[in-house]
Amino acid sequence: MEEIPNGEELKEKLFYKKENGWNNTDKDKREKIFAFGDEYMYFLNRSKTEREAVKTASEILEKNGFKHIENMEKLNPGDRVYYTNREKSMYIAVIGEEKLEKGLNIIGAHIDSPRLDLKPNPLYEDSEFALLKTHYYGGIKKYQWTAIPLSIHGVIAKTNGEKVEVNIGEDELDPVFVITDLLPHLAQEQMEKKLKDGVSGEDLNVLIGSIPYEEEKVSERVKLNILNILNKKYGITEIDFLSSELEIVPAFKARSLGFDRSMVAGYGQDDRVCAFTSLRAILNIERPKTTAICILSDKEEIGSMGNTGMESCVFDLFISELLNKTGANKPNALENVFCNSRMLSADVDAGYDPTYASVSEKNNAAFLGRGIGLNKYTGSRGKAGASDANAEYVAKIRHIFEENNIRYQLSELGRVDLGGGGTIAYILANKGVDVIDCGVPVLSMHAPYEVTSKFDIYEAYRAYETFWRV
Repeated sequence: MEEIPNGEELKEKLFYKKENGWNNTDKDKREKIFAFGDEYMYFLNRSKTEREAVKTASEILEKNGFKHIENMEKLNPGDRVYYTNREKSMYIAVIGEEKLEKGLNIIGAHIDSPRLDLKPNPLYEDSEFALLKTHYYGGIKKYQWTAIPLSIHGVIAKTNGEKVEVNIGEDELDPVFVITDLLPHLAQEQMEKKLKDGVSGEDLNVLIGSIPYEEEKVSERVKLNILNILNKKYGITEIDFLSSELEIVPAFKARSLGFDRSMVAGYGQDDRVCAFTSLRAILNIERPKTTAICILSDKEEIGSMGNTGMESCVFDLFISELLNKTGANKPNALENVFCNSRMLSADVDAGYDPTYASVSEKNNAAFLGRGIGLNKYTGSRGKAGASDANAEYVAKIRHIFEENNIRYQLSELGRVDLGGGGTIAYILANKGVDVIDCGVPVLSMHAPYEVTSKFDIYEAYRAYETFWRV
């Protein structure tokens, strides 16, 4: 008679373990995790828009020996280059030993986040208040943007070629701005509305001033006073708003969260948490076997369209330049590069929140503190619009992570027919690249203040670096 195995031993052998990563971190690793968290929060606080993220990333790259590709006539193994696309997206490469046609190891994140953009004609006066009209960008809950401190970031381009950078509300001495909300005493009708209709898009008006211009005979004195202030500070007039990109973002600073300081609370972690960890990881890559590519893309939150989004041909142009400058370009070379390439689509995942447990299927949810999250497929309902990684590629990524003791978890974004979402994965998959989504779980995603685990952030950094090294 066959002996029945010990149940606990068999369970240890056969079950897929899902454990909190903090359980197995020694003092040395915890110190590294917390130090890395401080680096990340510093980056977040300097990079609240895609332009600021590109500027910060460019400074970091230049300090670490990367050169703009336009300054390189020829590329050799070990060369480190980057390209900026209209100051709003960028592509980074470390040239490998193997020919580019054998494929690339690509990690792609995005640096745009949900926010409020100023309308082309934003400034108006009403009831002796000066206000700015906005148009929201990406998927937001509109009510979350009322009654919180806001800052203004962006650029104003003048017709004479001058470009004025704006960043107001971040310094402790700066003023902040706000979108007002109704007091509960007068909000009976508002409270009867559906949550999504409680605050309308046209009511997301930013309060910016209330002092009238000193001369009493002129009309719209508060608006005039604000324009006078702006003219003195930036040399602009009202018509210059027509050629501006001004974004309204939360004035909150990224901070450690919890008595144990185990988490990060901050704006824009979707997807700058993956952008920073991939950027930070590629600094460590010096002469890889396979060429390492890091993408920091724009416009993901609104479908990746436009000439700074991943749907544009600019990334293809960058890879073509790599082929040109390594002397490897020829007919169909670009197509062969993509068809032989591998990618981690570095975008965040929805973290399991016990307060809202009903929206998740617990066995297939991503938990904070359990490591980087892998999404085999995205899309919604019947996987509509999904990029669905094949089993062989999932096994390859599992092997890389398990061989290097990187904590990971496979998950879906919410219950079937309830959740869903998209990333840039399908865009590269359509070019022939093997792709799987691989990012940090987030609580309160798309809110003005999102939450991540420092353990997961550090594991993402380790995962991305390891992917480039194999």
